[in-house]
Amino acid sequence: MTDTTSKLDNAAIDFDTGKPAAWSVATWFAILSMAATSFALVSAEFLPAGLLTPMARDLGITEGTAGQVVTATASVGAVTALLSNVFIGRLNRKGVLVGLSALAIGSNILAALASDFWLLLVGRAGLGIALSGFWALSVAVVARLVGANATGRGMAVVTLGVSLATIAAPSMGALISDWLGWRIAMAMTAGLAALAMLLQALSLPTLPASTSNSLADVFRLTARRGVQLGMLAILLLMTGHFAGSVYLRPFLEQVTHLETEWLALALLGFGIASVIGNVAGGRMADASIHLALGVTAALMAVAALALVLSGAHIGVAFTFVSLWGFAFGMAPVVLPTNLSRGAPDALEAAGSLMVVSFQVAISIGAVLGGYVVDHYGAVGPLTVTAVLAASTIALALLQPRS
Repeated sequence: MTDTTSKLDNAAIDFDTGKPAAWSVATWFAILSMAATSFALVSAEFLPAGLLTPMARDLGITEGTAGQVVTATASVGAVTALLSNVFIGRLNRKGVLVGLSALAIGSNILAALASDFWLLLVGRAGLGIALSGFWALSVAVVARLVGANATGRGMAVVTLGVSLATIAAPSMGALISDWLGWRIAMAMTAGLAALAMLLQALSLPTLPASTSNSLADVFRLTARRGVQLGMLAILLLMTGHFAGSVYLRPFLEQVTHLETEWLALALLGFGIASVIGNVAGGRMADASIHLALGVTAALMAVAALALVLSGAHIGVAFTFVSLWGFAFGMAPVVLPTNLSRGAPDALEAAGSLMVVSFQVAISIGAVLGGYVVDHYGAVGPLTVTAVLAASTIALALLQPRS
C-alpha cells in the first residue's frame, strides 16, 4: 500500500476476493516490522528455557520456581487477551502496537535488573501483556495491510518470526548466558524489542480504529458457528501438539535410543521443517482454508501415529519428526486465519478469542501430556497427539463454506 492510512478501516473483510495483488515496498516493510516484533516477543518468551539454571542460582531459588516465569507470562497473557481490545478502545492501532513494543522493552529490562523473584515475575507479566495484545491484533492488522485475500500469506511472514525464535532463543540464550550472564541475555531481548518498535514506527501506516470492542462483543462472537469451530480447531490441534511435542525428546531417547548429537539433529530438522511449513501454510490458507486445516491436521496425525507405531527405527523417527515440524509450522498461520473466517466483521475481537484458545490449549496440553507420560510412558503423549489431530480433520469437514 502506498498511502498512509489503511484502506480497510470501516468495512467488513471480504475473504472471497480474487487473486491477491502484488505487495508494494511499503507493504513489505510494514509486514516485516510485524515479523520482527513477533521474533522479539517470542524470543523473550522462550528465552528462560536456556537460562533456568543460572537464573535460579543467582536469585537463590529452585529451578522449578524459576520455571514459573514462563507460567506467569502465559497466565497473564490469557487474561489480557480477553480484555486487550476493550482497553485500547478507539486508539490508533499503530500507536497501540508501538506501545506494546515499548512495554516489552521495559518488561525485559526490569526482568534483567530484577534483584528478587517477584520483580522478575512482574517483568514477565508485562511481557505477557505485550504478547497477548500483539497477537490479538495481528490478524486484523495484517488483513488491513495486505488485503483480506492475502491474509494467510501475510500471517505466514509474521509467524515466521515465531518459528525462528523458537529455534534460536533457547540455544542462543544458553550460549550468551554462559558467556556474559543471564541478565545480559535478558537485556538483549529488550534490544530486539527496541529494533522492532523502531521498524513499526517507521513502516506501519496509521491504522485508525474501525471499531471499539466491549467484553460483551467478544463473548457474543462465540455464538457464531464459524467462530466456535475455529476455536475448537485450535483447542484440539494445539492441545494435541503440546501434549506430545514436549515429550519428543524423551521419546527419541527412550524409544528410538538416539544419542545426544543425533537427538539434536532430529530436533533441528523439526525446527527447519517448521519454517518451511510456515511458508506453505500461508499459501494454502489463502487458496483454501478448509483444505489447509485438513492438511495441517492430517500431517500431524500421520507423523505422530507413525512415530508411535515405528518410531524405534531411526529413519522413521527422523522423517516423521520433520513432518511433525512441517505441520506445526503451518498451524500458527492456518488456525488464526481459519478462525477469522467466522468473524470477518470483527477481526480484533476474534483475535482475542484466538489468543485465549491458544493459551488454554497450551495449558491443557502440558497438563494432559504430563499425566499421560507418567502413567503410560513416552509413547502415550504421542498417541494423544495422533487422536486429537485426527479429530481436527473431521472438524475441518464441518467448517462452514460461507
